[in-house]
Amino acid sequence: MQKKKFAVFDIDGTIFRSSLTVELVDALIQEDVFSARVRDVYARAYQQWLDRKDSYDTYMWAVVKAYNDNLKGVAHRDIVRVARKVAAFHKNRVYRFTRDLLHKLRQQDYYLVAVSHSSAIIVREFCKRLGFHKFYGRLHEVDEAGKLTGKHLAEELIGSKSKLVEHLIMKKGLSRKGSIGVGDTEFDIPIFEMVEQPICFNPNMKLYHYATQKGWTIIVERKDVIYNLNKRHKHRVA
Repeated sequence: MQKKKFAVFDIDGTIFRSSLTVELVDALIQEDVFSARVRDVYARAYQQWLDRKDSYDTYMWAVVKAYNDNLKGVAHRDIVRVARKVAAFHKNRVYRFTRDLLHKLRQQDYYLVAVSHSSAIIVREFCKRLGFHKFYGRLHEVDEAGKLTGKHLAEELIGSKSKLVEHLIMKKGLSRKGSIGVGDTEFDIPIFEMVEQPICFNPNMKLYHYATQKGWTIIVERKDVIYNLNKRHKHRVA
């Protein structure tokens, strides 16, 4: 039996034109699940990024901290409820390039995998609409009362994208031949080094420099134009 090809996609900034964590935290505040004071944790970092005085990564880590620090004692059902609203509201807020690539790969019978460091709750709600076969995100511990303890589960596996992919290849018997990886930051490099066709989509500076040294495909989508910076990509958008 021939092994199935696979493709691994990062989500935030690669398929979704924002961050699932940012949108979830904002919605949790709007729904009064989180206090409005939670915004104070990342307000300065957000402003610094808007003013181009600090990086997007600094802002993102501040939002992640705000999320993690306020999970304890929150009902799991409330996170799920809000995550479903966020996923439904933003379901079409995706990049054309990765949306169309997903469609083409589904037609070619690829096994499609989404890997994110956002909460598995929001990753599941967002990705199930896109036709992924498997999706990974950070797992939360829930106590007997159905409330989050603030702890994460399976951190050693979930925290490493390369370990996740290796685990999936072994478990599903997937083929590396023809395999594709799509991501936008240096945190996706471990995936790129495991697949046959790395695609660096809207890369940040660290990934861009690394990708140019490696000769990896670099795609940039800006407004209604998609730029292929080295013309090596095999699944071009028409």
